Amino acid sequence: MENITASEVAGFGVGALLLCATIAAPKVDFFIAASQRSSLGLCKRCGDLRMIACPRCKGAGLVRGGPAIFSIFDDINPFASGQAKVGSISCITCQGKGNMSCSECSKSP
Repeated sequence: MENITASEVAGFGVGALLLCATIAAPKVDFFIAASQRSSLGLCKRCGDLRMIACPRCKGAGLVRGGPAIFSIFDDINPFASGQAKVGSISCITCQGKGNMSCSECSKSP
């Protein structure tokens, strides 16, 4: 292996920093949103909508069932073609609605 130059090391460092920032972005966004909701006196989880996206199907109402092959684009938007994919079945957690009652709001009187 040849010697690595300083600019290559810097490039690897910047790349690693960008990768870490990309992975941490959803968690940071959730933290900021929860703190804003808290400061406004809203439910920290749903913002007083009383509904949250289903954690199993991520709000789609459908989950994959069977050995069907999906592309990366299908993971991002399963309804891009306007119809459900052949290998998808209705989510049993939310009964295919894609959302559920907020557990935080149901605890409070």
